[in-house]
Amino acid sequence: MLLKKIQYHAVTLIITAVMMVGLALLAYPSFSDYWNSFHQSRAIMRYAETVAQMDTTKYEELLAAAEAYNAQLAERGISWDVTSVEENSETYMSLLNLDGSGIMGYINIPKIDVQLPIYHGTGEAVLQTAIGHLEETSLPVGGEGSHCVVSGHRGLPSARLFSDLDKMKEGDTFTMSILNETLTYQVDQIRIVEPTDLSELTIRDGQDLVTLVTCTPYGINTHRLLVRAHRIANASGEARVVADAIQIRPIYIAPFVAAPILVLLLILMLLMTGKKKKVKVTAADRYYRERHLERPEMEVTTEVGRTILEDPAQAIRAGAKFLERRMRRHKNRPAAGDKRSMAEGDIPAAEDETRKEHGDE
Repeated sequence: MLLKKIQYHAVTLIITAVMMVGLALLAYPSFSDYWNSFHQSRAIMRYAETVAQMDTTKYEELLAAAEAYNAQLAERGISWDVTSVEENSETYMSLLNLDGSGIMGYINIPKIDVQLPIYHGTGEAVLQTAIGHLEETSLPVGGEGSHCVVSGHRGLPSARLFSDLDKMKEGDTFTMSILNETLTYQVDQIRIVEPTDLSELTIRDGQDLVTLVTCTPYGINTHRLLVRAHRIANASGEARVVADAIQIRPIYIAPFVAAPILVLLLILMLLMTGKKKKVKVTAADRYYRERHLERPEMEVTTEVGRTILEDPAQAIRAGAKFLERRMRRHKNRPAAGDKRSMAEGDIPAAEDETRKEHGDE
């Protein structure tokens, strides 16, 4: 009995563990995406709050430094030399860096429904949770003779980022919010190139460009998808805006509202199925228990045997009644001299006559 209980509980635990692992695997992408979206929204909200509290002098200093960097870059041209990048890294990291977190603004792409913070550099730590500005390209403050390049991962199970960037078409628009200004861009060119082909990322005289970069094909990542856009007038006609609070979509909240309910239902189901079933106490159980006897464990195939095991007292009473009937029948048995025909079914009488005849012989 103990071994059976252990086996039962072990099977229950294994099934529960498998169910929990399955639920975790199913929930991981949604949970990770929600978690990253939550942190991205918080980062954007902190950035907006910092900008709102900034005085005019500080704002103008940051903007002027970024524009000067872009002008210098346009004059000497973009350099992809690693040594040059490292030498200018400290200066680059200080530009548009309001609070030291590395965030320089955020991008909003309505077509694919993403709003993502933009950080300095394209290190893996940045690209796992946000998008990064490609160093040695123009800073995202606009202006003629500038070409800003931002990069984001595609196909991460933990975050959407640029996963749907291939859905962008020529004519689609997106905005970049830098400091307290909003810059609007319209897609005019989409290219797929080799990872080493940087010809499409150069600065074009008199143009204000932004290129969004991600890997392609999806899951293979042998090439790069380049979505280029040029600056257009804002839909509202005003470049300077006051940042609103960032709202998290209900679809991201729903799993966290439903998760505790699902867990409670699972626990309730386990408790209900785990309750011990009431065992019916038979007369046999009481018989053996009252006499402190161990109930025999044996396989019984006959009805009489099952009756004896299930209710010994009843079996004894039934046996006594059976003996009583046999004794009564024996007592009422006809004498040997009685003449009754075999047709009446009196077999004992016929047997007596047969024995008598044989005795006479």
